[in-house]
Amino acid sequence: MQIKRPERTFLPKDFTIEKWEDVEQYFIELEQREINSKEDFKKWLLDQSELEAVLEENFAWRYIKMTINTKDEELAKDYTFFVKEIQPKLAPYSFRLNKKLSNSPYKKEFNDEAYKILFRSVDTAIKLFREENIPLEAEMAEKSQEFSAISGAQSIEHEGKQITMQKAATLLKENDEALRKSIFEKMAERRAQDVDTLDKLFSELIHLRHKIATNAGFDNYRDYKFESLGRFDYTKEDCFEFHKSIKEEIVPLVKKISEKQAQDLGKDKLKPWDGEVDPKGRKPLKPFETGEELLEKTVTIFNKIDPFFGDCLSTMDDLGHLDLESKDGKSPGGYNYPLYEIGVPFIFMNAVGSHRDLITMIHEGGHAIHSFLNRDLELTGFQNLPSEVAELSSMSMELLTMDYWQDFYDDEEDLKRAKIEQLETILKILPWVATIDAFQHWIYENPNHTIPERKAQWTKILSDFGTGVTDWSSYESVRENTWQRQLHLFEVPFYYIEYGMAQLGALAVWKNSKSDFSSAIKKYKSALSLGYTKSIPAIYKSAGVTFDFSRGNIRSLAQFINNELTSLR
Repeated sequence: MQIKRPERTFLPKDFTIEKWEDVEQYFIELEQREINSKEDFKKWLLDQSELEAVLEENFAWRYIKMTINTKDEELAKDYTFFVKEIQPKLAPYSFRLNKKLSNSPYKKEFNDEAYKILFRSVDTAIKLFREENIPLEAEMAEKSQEFSAISGAQSIEHEGKQITMQKAATLLKENDEALRKSIFEKMAERRAQDVDTLDKLFSELIHLRHKIATNAGFDNYRDYKFESLGRFDYTKEDCFEFHKSIKEEIVPLVKKISEKQAQDLGKDKLKPWDGEVDPKGRKPLKPFETGEELLEKTVTIFNKIDPFFGDCLSTMDDLGHLDLESKDGKSPGGYNYPLYEIGVPFIFMNAVGSHRDLITMIHEGGHAIHSFLNRDLELTGFQNLPSEVAELSSMSMELLTMDYWQDFYDDEEDLKRAKIEQLETILKILPWVATIDAFQHWIYENPNHTIPERKAQWTKILSDFGTGVTDWSSYESVRENTWQRQLHLFEVPFYYIEYGMAQLGALAVWKNSKSDFSSAIKKYKSALSLGYTKSIPAIYKSAGVTFDFSRGNIRSLAQFINNELTSLR
């Protein structure tokens, strides 16, 4: 598709950010501008939106480049400059502009739901703003990025070469148990070198976050963050219900899967290095060799579902908005980063040829399509999605593509294995989501806890949502620090349960597609095109599903997955 960067009407075409003064003049203009009519107010909103889009895209590129190469000090400096020199100075202006918007008599003339949702977010930002939190927010943003540098530097030696942890993890699928055990122990030994550093970093982040919350008048960071994240459509009690429902309806299914795994391996219990190996002794699934092949075949699949989907990825490739392969010094994980001005996002991942990489590519591709479908919405705020909506797009795409995976797996048995692995992974990830979320609730309800107390509580919660089928004897210290591998805890606190909620919605989208695929795709696109112009339940309804994480709904979806697995075995 032909992509043209929107013509700016407020900022100059050659606008760059080398110092704070480059930015400040435009905030001053917006703050001092007179608004004497509905039309003036609308123009003011559009100009503010343009400024937001440009600034967010500028920051995005600094983050993207830094995570691609964490060893480049200049890239780290560019990112840190924005975090320390620009963001803290933006905050007071953003607060005053929010006040100007909220107090405008013309605000009431914008009555449709999209504006009501936007204005609600503005009012929340006003409520949470505290001048004394500005330097704390800057410090927190800088510290949270230390995790990427620490984890990005982790690697192990294998066959005379240093390999990334992502590459090493693929070897845990190998049939040779001696190899798996060796790799597991090498990874554990390398991570152990950073345990104290990460414990200290996390404690510092907890302290900062708690201080920010109490400054804003909250008892704890959890309650502050719920408001900050705009969780208007559910409560912490709903999260607790989700935890309970997952424990009662999903964990028993996961336990059966693990017991079968142990039985097929001829063991009473699994060892920590046994969870990913194929119990029938088959080689790990290898759907592709290179990032280029991964992209080419994903585009083919997307084209078969809807030509627009494939066109989105091809356009990103043309613009250089993809970095897919794992390499030394690259941050772990994967993401799709929205770029609000041009409207074409960036996909970052660490592909090493595994089935998990295929899922990551499709997942982030779903996010990318979401960005394309709402790129023409009038205001940046309409495109700034709540995670519960954003993850619905990506997780639905994982499932909607399943019947097209033969482009990666021309062997029928491998295709069946891939589908079984996908569905079993969904079942396994839901208790992990509940574990991470329950851990975060405890962390921020008890901000003055000690590190030993944190380890003990993590181990307890792990057991609550665990199956008891894995024997961690002699590796207890490894188990008590497994939380340190979860990026979200360090960088985006409380952003994780959305995966669980969206996974339930995605399963329902997939279930609908089983009876009418074209209708499900049409509704999927309709929902994604809304951006954040409707409430979360309304967006889910547009997708043909409900925003529901009650025990009854989870039981129904669990039975659906179980039936699908039975048909594949």
